[in-house]
Amino acid sequence: MNIGQAATASGVSAKMIRYYESIGLLPAAARTESGYRVYGERELHVLRFIRRARKLGFSLERIAELLSLWRDDSRASADVKRIALAHVTELEERIRELTEMRDTLATLAACCHGDDRPDCPILQTLGSNV
Repeated sequence: MNIGQAATASGVSAKMIRYYESIGLLPAAARTESGYRVYGERELHVLRFIRRARKLGFSLERIAELLSLWRDDSRASADVKRIALAHVTELEERIRELTEMRDTLATLAACCHGDDRPDCPILQTLGSNV
């Protein structure tokens, strides 16, 4: 199948497929005599793996590690679990940071009169040296 068909079948855009190839996440595709990329089920399987991992928020570096483990039949599941738990810790930190941002903005918005007056605690806070 060509890159458009692979994109449709995998849920990964053609642009991202090319990018994943360029960084080595996806092996370079076979080419026809006229130079068009050709993809098979193996490549689709890898693309779906990458798509699912991206949806879970894994970085491309971590996805490369996971792909390497996925391809290694002698892998230890402990290695995969270590990567997953490290990602969980990172997600928890991001959630904490986002929660703080939300709470700060909600407080600032509650302090803002939201009327025709020019004074605005949101802008004052953003413009402060703190």
